Amino acid sequence: MKEVDMSPLPKALYFLFLNHPEGISFKELPDYRTELMTIYKNISLRENPDEAIKSIIKLTDPFDNSVHEKCSRIRAAFLSVVAEDIAINYYISGNRGEAKKITLDRELVIYDK
Repeated sequence: MKEVDMSPLPKALYFLFLNHPEGISFKELPDYRTELMTIYKNISLRENPDEAIKSIIKLTDPFDNSVHEKCSRIRAAFLSVVAEDIAINYYISGNRGEAKKITLDRELVIYDK
C-alpha cells in the first residue's frame, strides 16, 4: 500500500475521472463543473468560494491548458510512487480527441464518495 500525494485540484479531477469509468472528453468538462465543484469542496480547505469557482472554471475551460497541467501532475504523482508499467493504469490517459479515462479496474478502487 502506497499513498499518492496530490494537491486538492488535481485530486478533485482524479476523483471525477474515477467516478466516470467510461471516460470524459476534455471538451465536455464544462458539463461536469457542478460535480467537480462538489468533489473539490469536499477535499479542499479553501474558504473563499469565489476562488474555488474560478479554479474549477479554469480547469474545465476547453481553451485553457489547466486540465493538461493537472493531468501531468497526476501522472507525475503516480510515477513518483510506482513504475510506469503499473502507473499507466492509474493516471488519466487517452488518445487526442477521444475521451480520457483511468483504465484501472474499478473493483480495485475503494474510496468514500
